[in-house]
Amino acid sequence: MGYQVKIDVTPIYELLNSFMVYVTRRWVQSLDIGPEWIHTVDSTLKEEVRDLLKEASNWPFNDYDVLYAWTALRETTSEVEPFLKEIGTKPADKLWKQVHHILPDMTLEETLRIRDDYIPLLKVWDEHYFQHLNPELRKLIEEDSSEKELLLTKMSPGQLIDYATSGLMVEEMPDLQKIILFPTVHNRPINMYCFYKGMLLIQYPVDVPEHREDEPPINLLRLTEAISNSERLQLLRYISNNPKSLQQLSEELGQSEDRLRPHLMSLRVSGLLQTHLGQEQSEKYCLRPDGLSELNMYLESYIRL
Repeated sequence: MGYQVKIDVTPIYELLNSFMVYVTRRWVQSLDIGPEWIHTVDSTLKEEVRDLLKEASNWPFNDYDVLYAWTALRETTSEVEPFLKEIGTKPADKLWKQVHHILPDMTLEETLRIRDDYIPLLKVWDEHYFQHLNPELRKLIEEDSSEKELLLTKMSPGQLIDYATSGLMVEEMPDLQKIILFPTVHNRPINMYCFYKGMLLIQYPVDVPEHREDEPPINLLRLTEAISNSERLQLLRYISNNPKSLQQLSEELGQSEDRLRPHLMSLRVSGLLQTHLGQEQSEKYCLRPDGLSELNMYLESYIRL
């Protein structure tokens, strides 16, 4: 592999993730927290706070690439409040220079807009939601990061990425120099990635302890839900070990991309698919053999065979 892997841990990522999910509602149907989390948060926020946060719902989604880049390339603190203060007060030209080498198309005007629009709202989100979260969340993130750092000494970078993300495979990219992995709770079980020049940022879901021993583990529920649908089973059989893009699947199966997309999402989050990331941010999917082994393992463990 021609790239280095770094495990990064800071609650700033989780602040951004939770804010992004709340204001954009992206993927919420596929997340463990589910749509009910939105209603729970709404019930705890004052109306004026909800109205303030609603402003960001229609802002460009690519803005988050910049916020994550500032986080990944932060120069001093890894704590939320000092970070937001630092970004909010730093001159726009310095913020632009900080990430221009990985976001060469970003302009000074965009830098100024993102700083002035998002930082005040992120401070509101931190004050009214994020800083009140159970300290156990931070503990989970830090413990998971430590585990992955240890595994990085025992696995190849590619093996660790596959293990942490349950099936993400990064193919050779000539200009890729660094991959930064960071754990997340709010976005479980989805993997999100941001492409930059020479760098790839990948979030992976933290393993959260089950609440009750007699309840089926969430990983088992994802797997059984994924294979409970005949169309998804047929899709798995068709893909097999031959990676195909969403466009290829749509053309060859005669089904729209909109129809296939939720099935692929279900299979991905269950760990039954490998997602191959290639040049030009392309994605191809194939069967992940470990996923079938994990289905048997989780089932036998829960039933106590």
